[in-house]
Amino acid sequence: MPVITLPDGSQRLFDAPVSVGEVAANIGAGLAKATLAGVVDGNVVDASYVITGDASLSIVTDRSDEALDIIRHSSAHLLAMAVKQLFPSAQVTIGPVIDDGFYYDFAFERAFTPEDLEAIETRMAELVAQDHGITREEWQRDDAVAFFKSIGEHYKAEIIASIPDDQAIGLYRQGDFIDLCRGPHVPSTSKLPAFKLTKVAGAYWRGDSNNEMLQRIYGTAWTNKKELNAYITRLAEAEKRDHRKVNKKLDLFHMQEEAPGSVFWHPKGWTVYNTIEQFMRKKQREQGYQEIKTPQIVDFSLWQRSGHADKFGDDMFTLHTEDRSYAVKPMNCPCHVQVFNQGLKSYRDLPLRLAEFGSCHRNEPSGSLHGIMRVRSFTQDDAHIFCTEEQIQPEVAQFIDFLHEVYADFGFNEIIYRLSTRPPQRVGSDEDWDRAEKALAEALDAKDLAWEELPGEGAFYGPKIEFSLKDCIGRVWQLGTIQVDFSMPGRLDAQYVAEDGSRKVPVMLHRAILGSFERFIGILIEQYEGAFPFWLAPEQAVVMNITDAQGEYAQEVTKSLQNKGFRVICDLRNEKIGFKIRGHSIQRVPYLLVVGEKEKESRTVAIRTRDGEDLGSMPLEQIFSLFTEQTERRGRVFVETE
Repeated sequence: MPVITLPDGSQRLFDAPVSVGEVAANIGAGLAKATLAGVVDGNVVDASYVITGDASLSIVTDRSDEALDIIRHSSAHLLAMAVKQLFPSAQVTIGPVIDDGFYYDFAFERAFTPEDLEAIETRMAELVAQDHGITREEWQRDDAVAFFKSIGEHYKAEIIASIPDDQAIGLYRQGDFIDLCRGPHVPSTSKLPAFKLTKVAGAYWRGDSNNEMLQRIYGTAWTNKKELNAYITRLAEAEKRDHRKVNKKLDLFHMQEEAPGSVFWHPKGWTVYNTIEQFMRKKQREQGYQEIKTPQIVDFSLWQRSGHADKFGDDMFTLHTEDRSYAVKPMNCPCHVQVFNQGLKSYRDLPLRLAEFGSCHRNEPSGSLHGIMRVRSFTQDDAHIFCTEEQIQPEVAQFIDFLHEVYADFGFNEIIYRLSTRPPQRVGSDEDWDRAEKALAEALDAKDLAWEELPGEGAFYGPKIEFSLKDCIGRVWQLGTIQVDFSMPGRLDAQYVAEDGSRKVPVMLHRAILGSFERFIGILIEQYEGAFPFWLAPEQAVVMNITDAQGEYAQEVTKSLQNKGFRVICDLRNEKIGFKIRGHSIQRVPYLLVVGEKEKESRTVAIRTRDGEDLGSMPLEQIFSLFTEQTERRGRVFVETE
């Protein structure tokens, strides 16, 4: 006689084992119709799951937090079913849920076309209308292997064969389609109201480039058409803002096959890069950081001692010369410890904050490279704080304030906080990890920040707080991080003299705010669609003459603004003024300054914005004031005042 406890604390008694769906029906017909799954004692299960004893239960509907993952997982199976019906010789492999959707990998003798995707999506809609029930079955492993081999699904048979033979194999059946899956799934295909296939890409079997290439069909799925349409709108907006597409108009950088994953910065792009670096340099100096520079190539033994060789060896570029092995620096932290180790430090020297705009190289797979967002050669705004254990919380608190200030200057105000805890493969004792995780959690709580935990996602040497930003179209970008490391300083022989005269190992805080400069600039390009805030724009204003008679005055205005430190160019081309204005508007130059005979005589300038707003005529001193205000404002919506 199971007693079912519901989320509101009420209880229902049943005479016999009862399914989640039957409990929902007992509560009400409306709830039964809306049921997608259930959460029994904290575990998400199918609506058909039978509860045999006392349990807590919450019913999952399309309003529940668990709904999207279940819908997307089920949509992946719906995709596979449609593909198999339209292309019977295609083999299914794996189809997980991902951010905003799902994908399924297929082995097929030819490339899927856009027309194929349209046909598959149409068949998926037909299967939804047919309302196929989705049921779970449990098979013995060898029986499942034999079955999938018999129907020509060799990839699926290989996956099942790798599962220990003492585990039951969960299969889900819908109509004439059956697939391996842990579940849970929605009760029927009619519960999948809003989906769309988005693209096809290549993917290696099991993610190994030595294996055969498969075809990955991506899709998205939502709880209703309204959410789907909103997502499609965001996708279109993201496509319009793609930094690679915007770059073609702005001429900031280029990339080429001879240097895969590396950026060739053009003058405008390098101006943006240097503006950011100079800004961060000034900010870090104000925060008590000392800037250093460390070598690009370091003996491989250092990376072995630090633990990076074991963890990231395959991602490191190495070279051999004169019977020694070296690695091109993939990160900066071991080198910063070497700087700390030069000269014995006292507790009075701590915290010691060392910062470097460190150039790093990592052997990212070629298939993962993506414009300047994912590269092999990059620069980090990296820094390491050497401190005592008692200084961890105040240092983390100070860093969080610093990070908030920097993000606001770039126009980002919505931040997501996550605490990543110990991974299965790690260095250091559990006691060290306990103390490190506790320190970070307490620092977040002391700031009264809402945060979520990411179990097992910490670095191999310590837990970390990850700071993610939401951009103007709702995408989330993980950028900043601060990590507590009790392990690496000791592995690399770092010590300081404590107040009692003993030798102690410092705690090392790894921190970054922007992360990779390359990726951050890519994010900025997409955030602003190339229309950078005034302080970041590579060209902040352009002075244009109407006729040759104003050429000398235009050059005088340009020189005056340049002497004030503004990035201003002069366009004296023998073109119509409307043509010049359109061209520089496309280049996203913030202010367009026009001088005609009237402005020349009155010693003023006609000024308009790149968005077409006419600000009228101004004397140079007023323009100086406007540009100075825009510079101080940076990317903030409002200028901060006391």
